[in-house]
Amino acid sequence: MLSDRPADTQTPYRLRRKAVVPTMPKRIALSNPDRAGEPLLVFGGVDTHADTHTVAAISHLGAMLGHQSFPATAKGYRQLYGWLAGHGTLMRVGMEGTSSYGAGLAAALTGHGVELVEVNRPARTTRRARGKSDPIDAEAAARAGLAGVATAVPKTHTGVVEEIRVIFVARRGAVQARTAAINTLHQMIITAPLQLRAQLQPLTRTQQITACAALHTGDITSPTRATKLALRRLARRIGHLTAEITDATNDLTTLVQAHAPHLLTQVGVGSLSAAQLLITAGDNPDQMTSPASFAALCGTSPIPVSSGKTGVSDERCKWPNTLSCGLAGKGRYDRNTVGRESTIIEGSG
Repeated sequence: MLSDRPADTQTPYRLRRKAVVPTMPKRIALSNPDRAGEPLLVFGGVDTHADTHTVAAISHLGAMLGHQSFPATAKGYRQLYGWLAGHGTLMRVGMEGTSSYGAGLAAALTGHGVELVEVNRPARTTRRARGKSDPIDAEAAARAGLAGVATAVPKTHTGVVEEIRVIFVARRGAVQARTAAINTLHQMIITAPLQLRAQLQPLTRTQQITACAALHTGDITSPTRATKLALRRLARRIGHLTAEITDATNDLTTLVQAHAPHLLTQVGVGSLSAAQLLITAGDNPDQMTSPASFAALCGTSPIPVSSGKTGVSDERCKWPNTLSCGLAGKGRYDRNTVGRESTIIEGSG
């Protein structure tokens, strides 16, 4: 095709248009409310310690809002709550150690109507990947509460069950101390001088304690007199601890009869087993919504053990805890222990 353009005319250089790169719209900060004006929902996490508590706050979209440390005092609890509430509407707080270092803070937050969940310590894989610090642990607790991973309801520690618990703990310590004293007494009699050993060794354990408590010693001038003095002190210590254990047992019986007398009417359930059952259930037994949750609380819920091509039809139970060991004794008399005891718990609130 012939052109009417003269041959000596050159084609002018065409200016290239500058490419226009479209830009992404600016990302709205996750920590800000959305455009609809909805309030910011805040989830908190607390890493508790003896002297200070570290708290972290995240938004409902997962954005980190900040972290702060507060003293473990009544004033510090108020400051911690105010700091969390100052970020927006406080929805839930995940906390480690609600029954130990965080007991006071848990009670303070519960008094403000805050929903609390018990959080376990972070997994080892998370610690290896992110490290270990109080802010990191507090943030992990907050995210566990946001994601719904942590669902355990902390115990309130404000009712009769808390009274039973503290007496039960004191009694358990006295039992352990008495056992240690009895073992020491027994070993000291075995290694005592020949004449003293021949006098005490044929006696029964109770007779040995009574005889040692009545030993007379003068000045410590020989190994025999020193051994007599040590045996008398051990025997009298055992007597004092026995009296303390008896008083604690009577107190527990009185509290259990006043709080849940129907427990003591069950076959194989005494005051100590009933006290342990109430302690495990807590002052808020409504946290157990079914017999399955009760079994999980006891550590007796079955869990699968199959893996890969290895198919196992049976299921094994978790390691038993103190409550399951106590119910095992009842199981010797009652084959329907779990079903009946779960009904008892529901009626003990």
